[in-house]
Amino acid sequence: MSDLKATVGETQDGFHIEGYEKIEYDFHFLDGVFNLENDKLADCYAPWGRCLAVMDQNVHDLYGQALEDYMDHFNIDLKIHKTKIGEKAKSIDTFLSLVDSMNDFGIFRKEPVLVIGGGLVTDVAGYVCASYRRNTNYIRIPTTVIGLIDASVSIKVAVNYGRYKNRLGAYHAPMKTFLDFSFLRTLPEAQIRNGFAELIKISTCAHLETFELLERFCEEIISTGFGHKDGASTECRQASDRINRYGIHEMLKLETPNLHEIGLDRVIAYGHTYEATIHSSLYLPFTNQSRWSPLHELVPDVPLRHGHAISIDMAYSATLANMRGLVSDSDYRRILELFSRAGLSMDHHQFDERILDEGTKAILKTRDGKLRAAVPAPLGSCMFLNDVSQEDMFGALRQHKEVMKQYPRNGEGLEAFVDSSDTGYTMNNIPVEKNGNIGNGHRASVKGILNGNSEKSTKATGISNGVVNGDALGPSSATKHASGPEGVDGRQVNGHQNGGIQTNGFH
Repeated sequence: MSDLKATVGETQDGFHIEGYEKIEYDFHFLDGVFNLENDKLADCYAPWGRCLAVMDQNVHDLYGQALEDYMDHFNIDLKIHKTKIGEKAKSIDTFLSLVDSMNDFGIFRKEPVLVIGGGLVTDVAGYVCASYRRNTNYIRIPTTVIGLIDASVSIKVAVNYGRYKNRLGAYHAPMKTFLDFSFLRTLPEAQIRNGFAELIKISTCAHLETFELLERFCEEIISTGFGHKDGASTECRQASDRINRYGIHEMLKLETPNLHEIGLDRVIAYGHTYEATIHSSLYLPFTNQSRWSPLHELVPDVPLRHGHAISIDMAYSATLANMRGLVSDSDYRRILELFSRAGLSMDHHQFDERILDEGTKAILKTRDGKLRAAVPAPLGSCMFLNDVSQEDMFGALRQHKEVMKQYPRNGEGLEAFVDSSDTGYTMNNIPVEKNGNIGNGHRASVKGILNGNSEKSTKATGISNGVVNGDALGPSSATKHASGPEGVDGRQVNGHQNGGIQTNGFH
């Protein structure tokens, strides 16, 4: 939420406007957000008597009935837009399909949209809300580690455009974010590991105590979903809760004074200098000219997951810092050992001088001609480097490659490469972009409709779109049925595994 205060003054040849915008929003730690005894979410929608939810398809398969039962219990009319947003579907077409849903629903200007899913879903839906009537409220419920730890902290929202990653976007804060880590119970180990990298990032450069907890509980955290899966020890669960709270709090303290990224020296950009290159230059047709690591993600023939891409960047940056005497040999080895134990990538055979040079040229454009490379100096603290020559970078890369020979797989990670949950979705084992035509966010398909909307509720609320004399048309319960997800046959879906069918991530 925001509140703008401004003044207008006359000048000799015109006027001068000076304004200040107050931004406020809340985070709530709440296990079991859809449990009937938890009324915090319902309180947000009780004044409206209804709710438009944008929900990841696979999260809906696992938790949709719980959401419907919850809204029924609190007499809140529910409409669900089921969506599948991988990197390839983080697009204007998907954006427009959500606009269509908001039009059909008849969303009011101050009425909040409920957004449930991983970081890609909250990114796109958040940008739709930023654009719709220039400012529509929304509430976030992230369901992945990256969504909970990283994406939820930022107010940045965006879609990809053409070859460019996150080229169209805005800064748009949600009203509230509910942080329910019990969703991690159904998140697979590969995605837990992927998000674990974000906690290494913030702890290495800003919070030593969290780093030490990650060292102590690394393997158990990853195997038990931060203590939420069966068999987790009480000690691990308690440590995980501390880690998550510390990590989010530290990220907020660092980001809050710089919500619009006016300051370009950013501690949380550790791992995001060369990552842009490793993430995006060699595979998908996206160019993210903001940091090294995105090129890592898209460089390989099969692209790396985001967590693995930033881990390569962080490990290489730690090598550079060690060579400069900014981090001790022992702490340098601690950093590398934690990545290795977590199964995160520290190198890739396609990470070479050409990729490093491309990433550097791209980052200099974004950071006003300065490298601003965040590195640990020492462990638990951060320094920004601007005086790194090409010779220094290439020398550090050669040293890094030699060090990686001492680690399993030469520093390459476990389950490091994306599947359809990261890059898009499949229908009948074919990527959705090869199934039919896309127009304004909709895809004709015998299996469903791209970015499909749920049927309208018909419970009379007095404010529903299409209501006549206070009477709406349709079913009376909050249970709604989507007309079809984005060209998905139900077998290959985002993030979770369900009923023994592979669904890209949840069990």
